[in-house]
Amino acid sequence: MKSTPKDVFMYLLTFVTLYIGVISFIALLFQYVNALYPDQLYYSYISTTDTIRRSMASLIIAWPVFLFLTWQLNKETRKEPEKRDLKIRKWLTYLTLFVAAVTIIIDLISLLYNFLGGELTMRFSLKVLSVLIVAVGVFGYYLSDIKQNGLSRNINQIFGITTSLFILIAIVAGFFIIGTPGEQRAKRLDEQRVQDLQMLQSEIIGYWNQKDTLPEQLSDLKNSITGFTPPTDPETGNAYEYTVIEPLTFELCATFTHERNVAEKSPTAPRPIYFDPYQANWDHPAGRHCFERTIDPDLYPKEREKPTPLLD
Repeated sequence: MKSTPKDVFMYLLTFVTLYIGVISFIALLFQYVNALYPDQLYYSYISTTDTIRRSMASLIIAWPVFLFLTWQLNKETRKEPEKRDLKIRKWLTYLTLFVAAVTIIIDLISLLYNFLGGELTMRFSLKVLSVLIVAVGVFGYYLSDIKQNGLSRNINQIFGITTSLFILIAIVAGFFIIGTPGEQRAKRLDEQRVQDLQMLQSEIIGYWNQKDTLPEQLSDLKNSITGFTPPTDPETGNAYEYTVIEPLTFELCATFTHERNVAEKSPTAPRPIYFDPYQANWDHPAGRHCFERTIDPDLYPKEREKPTPLLD
């Protein structure tokens, strides 16, 4: 029996969503291990939160599609058993078995290699175990499907319910680590506020450097040539608080939803290559907080007037 364009579409999409689901599930498990057993020698610009959010989104979309397509294909093969001999089905099934078998072999080699080197930590062992369980599960399912020339409806239902349950648990666990979408939005709003205050501070220093005095209010920073306009709170639209305390001292205030501490060793925060003291200078608690800044004239020397060239 020849494959139709519909068969190619159905089987390709089925196995692509399978790969997306498996990779995303393993990525989730890896990030949970990272959160439970953080490695202080691990440096990354990508936070665990970003990886968890991306993996959760992939699973929520891809896995139901995979289960639906698998159910639809099994339904068709029960009606037309000859469809089990489609080349596209056999090629993709054996390719999946090959990938799963290679993954299991490499996984076991890595486990033995680290064991012989005395580096078998809990963090590494859990990651290896995660990959091994998932790869063995995929390999066993498709190998049984080939040997038995099609699995029964009950076995397929058990497979679908079991895998969906594990994935649901993994997704729910993700919300406990990264928080709800509302909490994620609130954190991004806080980061935007910090960036706005950093920009205002830079403009205020530039204003003082040019005019030898601090601006009386933030609206004085407007510049029709550069197009700069003082930013406002991204959530409320209100202007940030600004107060001149002394000729060289000013204060910028904002209201934050969450605490910020870049020095805190959080498993869900990205760890930069080096610690940036400038960013730590913008740490804040939850609620209204003010940043007091004093300009040191020695650190911001003014441009001296260039001497007038002598005429010949």
